[in-house]
Amino acid sequence: MCWRRRRLPVLAAPSPRPCAAGRLSCPHVYAISRLAGEEPAACGAMTAWQIALFLLCVALATCAQNLSGFAFALILLGLAGLLELAPLADLANVATVLALANALVALRRSGRTLDVPAFRDTTLGSAMGILAGVLLVGWLSSNVTLVLRVLLGLTVVACAIVVLLQAAALRERSSAASFRTWGVVSGLLTGLFSTGGPPLVYHLYRQPMPLRTVRDTLVATLAASSLMRLTMVLGTGQFSANALKLCLLAAPLVFALSWWLERHPPGWSRPTVLKLVSALLLLTGVGLLVPALLQIAKAGL
Repeated sequence: MCWRRRRLPVLAAPSPRPCAAGRLSCPHVYAISRLAGEEPAACGAMTAWQIALFLLCVALATCAQNLSGFAFALILLGLAGLLELAPLADLANVATVLALANALVALRRSGRTLDVPAFRDTTLGSAMGILAGVLLVGWLSSNVTLVLRVLLGLTVVACAIVVLLQAAALRERSSAASFRTWGVVSGLLTGLFSTGGPPLVYHLYRQPMPLRTVRDTLVATLAASSLMRLTMVLGTGQFSANALKLCLLAAPLVFALSWWLERHPPGWSRPTVLKLVSALLLLTGVGLLVPALLQIAKAGL
């Protein structure tokens, strides 16, 4: 942890307390700042290498999003969290803003073939889950960061498995309660990590709806979830200046890559893209889980 770094002559940390971000020790990366805005001990601003790594993570997430239609937040959080480029709560806020912007653009281009009952029921469930997730991530970020990293790792791995599942289509439409239940699950993941897409992908694509309707309803629901999460985060004061800086830093790259990929799409099949994205998610999730579990085992928790 950070207090061990005082033994190195190149550091001049005046206090042996750990980083205010409470994260795992990493020899080449520090937290930007604590979610509450407190300057971490012995942790400075992002270096040039950190910025380059962050933009690389954003580029990979953007490519996956444009090729597969999802996974932006999962890949950005997974890779940047694995490299410990910023607090997970800040990364989740960045993913929320960028995902919302992309969703609004997609809805503007679409024919708005929206299934209103499905959108309404899912969004109602999501609202409850998002509130719980936002409150939980704020507490975990300040108190039990190892648990937060384990939860993120499990989420990434589970979402990769869900994506690979070939679920059979339902003969009859699910009930309103089913949509609300899946909305709660999606909302909880959205509130925690802004990664509520996979549960809805699994549920909506099984419904006996036209494909265009499923896609537009999914995009609209995720956009509403992102907007609700952003509103709650701003209302509770959990959107830090560092998250805003990261959004401004990443936005031009996201829009430029999206513009390029829209005009020059690779000739990969959708199953190939899904397998590549799932493999990347699995590797990222395992990379997050193993160090955190080892730290917990060493601490005897």
